[in-house]
Amino acid sequence: MSIVPRFIFLTVLLPLRLLAADTGLIAPGAKLEKLAGDFSFTEGPACDVKGNVFFTDQPNNRILKWSIDDKLSTYMQPCGRANGLSFDGQGNLWACADEKNELWRISPDRKVTVVVKDYQSHLLNGPNDIWIRPESGLYFTDPLYKRPYWKRGQKEQDCEAVYYLSKDGKTLTRVASDLVRPNGIIGTPDGKILYVADIDGKKTFRYTIQADGSLKNKTLFCEMGSDGMTIDNGANVYLTGDGVSVFDSSGKKIEHIAVPEPWTANVCFGGKDRRTLFITASRGLYGLKMGVEGVGSQ
Repeated sequence: MSIVPRFIFLTVLLPLRLLAADTGLIAPGAKLEKLAGDFSFTEGPACDVKGNVFFTDQPNNRILKWSIDDKLSTYMQPCGRANGLSFDGQGNLWACADEKNELWRISPDRKVTVVVKDYQSHLLNGPNDIWIRPESGLYFTDPLYKRPYWKRGQKEQDCEAVYYLSKDGKTLTRVASDLVRPNGIIGTPDGKILYVADIDGKKTFRYTIQADGSLKNKTLFCEMGSDGMTIDNGANVYLTGDGVSVFDSSGKKIEHIAVPEPWTANVCFGGKDRRTLFITASRGLYGLKMGVEGVGSQ
């Protein structure tokens, strides 16, 4: 993997705008650091088993890697205009490949398998974000964001939905179809609860996951939508857009992390101890040392 030479690496310490209460989420004395810049638009961070963080520079059609020794390299280019990413237990990197509205599985030796290319023989809107349920399939959101590089006709799906792909990769099921524009998605490490952000509806919902992957007991989690999402070992949920907003498991906002970019797209925990919050925001990649740890598939 070659180091990207034209990027400028920075360690600029930036102020944080916190809520009045000291939640203990952020490590004592920690400040937001800009790790790298000069991207077009960063998205989809995901952490591998070692703690390396992979993310996308979506308009430039590449997946990049920020290693545990703080080095940036190109992992794959082109990459199907990948957006959201997630690792499974076998070390495969799953990618929402926006170029042809597909879901990819990228093996550790970078062999690409197109796992999902349509739903009921109709082209998907554009898989966007993904969460892999421990030992039991995965979920992804399918909003419609029209891309200038698409060579396709009219919208083929009758809604913007959430889908469940069975563990064997053979059965794709639509599990939520009543959201305006589902985007961010994350689940609890026990595989029992799924959070889905309706970014245009400006709400995030919580569902109970059934044994067959279906969803029940839809409840309002908070009055905020989100682009990307993650969760920590205290069951706190992290939403993005205007910086990073953190909600406890009851849906109460307990923290806000300001990020000096026009838009904060996504977050994940990474590093050797999974105690660094990695933030993809517009043209930059940021990191913040945390007092909590990430869990499960990020």
